Amino acid sequence: MRDLAKTSVLKRLQRIEGQVRGLSRMVGDDRYCIDIITQLSAVRAALRRAEEEILADHAAHCVEHAIASGNKTEQRRKVAELIDVISRSDR
Repeated sequence: MRDLAKTSVLKRLQRIEGQVRGLSRMVGDDRYCIDIITQLSAVRAALRRAEEEILADHAAHCVEHAIASGNKTEQRRKVAELIDVISRSDR
């Protein structure tokens, strides 16, 4: 992962970690269920954004490198890997 993407993703994950700790407090404090569900939805959205950022970096760095290398086996492997991870993320 490139340094800029790594820094950005780490910041996102630290924010998400704080959100999850907040969720634990909400449950422990018997907060209103809809408020908890709303925050759970926000955490899922934040995780999706982190996933998208990592995926974009992978495509821009690893997949691009495989294409530029001219190695057909490596190109096929990287594209298959990308398709597999995208299909799994939709589940």
